[in-house]
Amino acid sequence: MLEKIKNSFKKAASKNGSYSVGMIALVIAIVVVVNLIAGQLPENVKSVDVSDKKIYQISNTSKKILKKLDSEVTFTVYAQKKSTDDRIKTFLKKYAALSDKVTVKWVDPVLHPGELTKNNVEENTILVLNKKTKKNTTVSFSSIIVSDASSYYTTGSVSESEFDGEGQLTSAINYVTSDTQKKIYYTTGHGEGTFSTSVTDLLGKSNIQEEELNLVMKNKIPDDCDLLFMYAPTKDITEDEAKLLNNYMNNGGKIYVILGDADKSQPNLNGFLKKYGIQKVNGYIADTQRSYQGNYYYIFPELSATGDLGKGLSSDMVLLVNAHGLKVSETKDDTITTTEFMKTSSNGYAVDGEEQKQGTYTLGVVAEKSKNSSSDSESTSTDKEDTGRLTVISSDSLINPDVTDNMSTLENLDLFINTITANYDDVENVSIKAKSLQVTYNTVQHAGIISLFIIFGIPLVILVYGFIQWWKRRKA
Repeated sequence: MLEKIKNSFKKAASKNGSYSVGMIALVIAIVVVVNLIAGQLPENVKSVDVSDKKIYQISNTSKKILKKLDSEVTFTVYAQKKSTDDRIKTFLKKYAALSDKVTVKWVDPVLHPGELTKNNVEENTILVLNKKTKKNTTVSFSSIIVSDASSYYTTGSVSESEFDGEGQLTSAINYVTSDTQKKIYYTTGHGEGTFSTSVTDLLGKSNIQEEELNLVMKNKIPDDCDLLFMYAPTKDITEDEAKLLNNYMNNGGKIYVILGDADKSQPNLNGFLKKYGIQKVNGYIADTQRSYQGNYYYIFPELSATGDLGKGLSSDMVLLVNAHGLKVSETKDDTITTTEFMKTSSNGYAVDGEEQKQGTYTLGVVAEKSKNSSSDSESTSTDKEDTGRLTVISSDSLINPDVTDNMSTLENLDLFINTITANYDDVENVSIKAKSLQVTYNTVQHAGIISLFIIFGIPLVILVYGFIQWWKRRKA
């Protein structure tokens, strides 16, 4: 009996079978070992973002902030973990895995209802706490997965519009770890525009507060004003206001002006700009070389933004609509220097009624006024806090939601935030835009020969190839 068994293993079939069993066992062992090793890898290594909108992709800005963390930050999630949206759970794991200083804790509000009252938070909220500074802030789930309530009126249901996990968490970390907070005062009383929700959110992410200011009523720029903003005024400023602005600049103040469509001439505002070598050109600017789909008044400016102004800009996809032109010249005041960062091409035209003047026009410029002469090399200050800075943009479309919200590939808001944070040495641009959750469809608009080949040709080729192989094997 034993001899028969030994002889059976000497047969070719038995040898092949034993070899197969051995290979299967080896493959299974390899798979088990690989899985054990993979299970020990960090979340950011073993998890690959295959989502359509790359909602789990984390930018270099966030990675840099997480890498610089020198104190413990805790994310306490007050929610039932099982019922929490998988996208939020996955993102939290990937985000926290980037730093050993970040810890995620879950508190079930059903099992521990008193924790909500104790920490003054609501359910489905993340409490971000820095143990060193003792500062804390909250991030709600609804601010991470943003819904578009307006869709209810067209579709009958509320749809998800954005995923803002990275932007909200990075902003929260920046807030609890930083002792710097800036304040913008935006002027009123001249027919100014108002910030869109997108702009307000981005400013908030960089720890920048906003407050309105009527200079005619106050006749003073507050001491805690870090930036005075004039957003597309349609009426002129007064002579007293112009004096306030000049004095503010002389004392190292920061002013930001976005030009709009004025009802009448603005001699006082134009006079203020002219002191800094910036002169407004009559009419609207067209560009026959750098325009959007042949519409010459929709301009893609040539960008020369460098340093803080150019941070994070990966393309020239900044769009200005119905922009006013600027001409920049030197001034007699040698404490003033100007830097242009947006221009038309040489095929720009200033169109005013029937008159058209070709040339290169400035669309964005920064003028800086130091407290000392530029020739005084020994005492010239390089500190931004001591240098007056005037930023001028020639079109309100830079931050107009009709432009920025409808074309997601534009970098208008990226450039805008850069022009804000570039005013200071101690403020970093951590404003990260939310990722769209809108459904995109791949459609073939012109079904022709290619479509027919894909639908019928490829399957036919596969069938013919298979038949040929079958016929060869049958004859072999």
